[in-house]
Amino acid sequence: MGKPTGFMEFQRLSEAYAPAGERITHYKEFTVALSDEDAAKQGARCMDCGIPFCNNGCPVNNVIPDWNDLVYRGDWEEAIRVLHSTNNFPEFTGRICPAPCEAACTLNINSDAVGIKSLERAIIDKAWAEGWVKPMPAAQKTGKKVAVVGSGPAGLAAAQQLARVGHDVVVFEKNDRIGGLLRYGIPDFKMEKDLIDRRVEQMRAEGVEFRTGVCVGAEPPKGVVNDASTLLSAEQIKADFDAVILAAGSETPRDLPVPGRELDGVHFALEFLIPQNKEVAGDDKNPISASGKHVVVIGGGDTGSDCVGTSNRHGAQSITQFELMPAPPEQENKMLTWPYWPIKMRTSSSHEEGCERDFAVATKAFIGEGGKVKGLKGVRLDWKDGKMSEVPGSEFEMPADLVLFAMGFTNPSDKLLEAFGVTRDARGNAKATTDGDGCYATSEAKVFAAGDVRRGQSLVVWAIREGRQCAREVDLMLTGETVLPR
Repeated sequence: MGKPTGFMEFQRLSEAYAPAGERITHYKEFTVALSDEDAAKQGARCMDCGIPFCNNGCPVNNVIPDWNDLVYRGDWEEAIRVLHSTNNFPEFTGRICPAPCEAACTLNINSDAVGIKSLERAIIDKAWAEGWVKPMPAAQKTGKKVAVVGSGPAGLAAAQQLARVGHDVVVFEKNDRIGGLLRYGIPDFKMEKDLIDRRVEQMRAEGVEFRTGVCVGAEPPKGVVNDASTLLSAEQIKADFDAVILAAGSETPRDLPVPGRELDGVHFALEFLIPQNKEVAGDDKNPISASGKHVVVIGGGDTGSDCVGTSNRHGAQSITQFELMPAPPEQENKMLTWPYWPIKMRTSSSHEEGCERDFAVATKAFIGEGGKVKGLKGVRLDWKDGKMSEVPGSEFEMPADLVLFAMGFTNPSDKLLEAFGVTRDARGNAKATTDGDGCYATSEAKVFAAGDVRRGQSLVVWAIREGRQCAREVDLMLTGETVLPR
């Protein structure tokens, strides 16, 4: 715990943002980090609550009270050691995780939760600045070879864990840079990509080999960006490696097959976001522009928010975001939901920059002119007992020059799982358990699955958890024992 009376003495202090008018002129991060003194006060607020629900609220089970206390006491170097014991990449989660740990914080019952996410970011940023983050190569090699298909957070976490116990690990990525949707699905203003680059360099020093531009198994489905110039068969991968981890994510986007879907200007979100991230990285200009346009984003989640923030930086004339579900309450019922993740209105920094949000709306059709989208037909919805119905007489039309589908992802590539002969669950994901003997193992010998390819679309922090746990099972299968944590 921190200071015994700290939760009564200090208020929650969140990280500040640069002014909206300033930050929309660039794609750099704009969060103003806590000072060491303010971070210590946040650490001091951690209560001696007996049962630290925050640990269980965190998917990687971060030992949160311990590093809160260490920050309070100024022992930052020990704080990063404790943080790294459960999380390979706290600089990622400290920026983009929605912080379910804070929802579970005991202090959150009748006050404001400890700023856990802010402290996590403060610890890892200080650790990099002080040079405390160093490669940890294995003392000896096992002679076993592991292929990791996909370089998102699950693949990277698994690769790093396996390399550190001596296995020869090769990570295959179909795109031109490492990181998967961590790199190309998340705008730089939320997480700059040099954070990934320095982790990749650390992992190279630990013995991990990265091969980009290589598609494994089969070409991905329509709507999924693919830079690959090389295609490796599943048979070849299985023949060359002692174990294979499928960590390719869940990239098949949910479509909206309504009249006018084929019009120019109607796109999946990643068709807009990925080229923008590449442009920011120095590649060709994004072929899709929101400049001066009426933009409609369909989908109210994080991907939709990213489309809003990017459109604001393009200089859109207007931005409207539709959500099929009714508007959530402004404040959650804490006594009903704690310590679980509550449903409540969440306003992102991108929304604050400029966006009209509308709830309980269904899109009926797109209106075209000369083959290009010019408008949208919608209808308002009534929700009762979990079922929706259209409100009679509520149909409307509105201008729309650019429409972005941000309605989530349905499943991993069918062709990838077919190529490896992996059994799928009812949702089309790779079927594998997470508990008991043989967890994370698929129906195919020596083929494992972790992250969104197994669990479906989820959070970065869940992907890291599954990558770490999968690595343990692979190590156990290859050597008959393991020192990797569960």
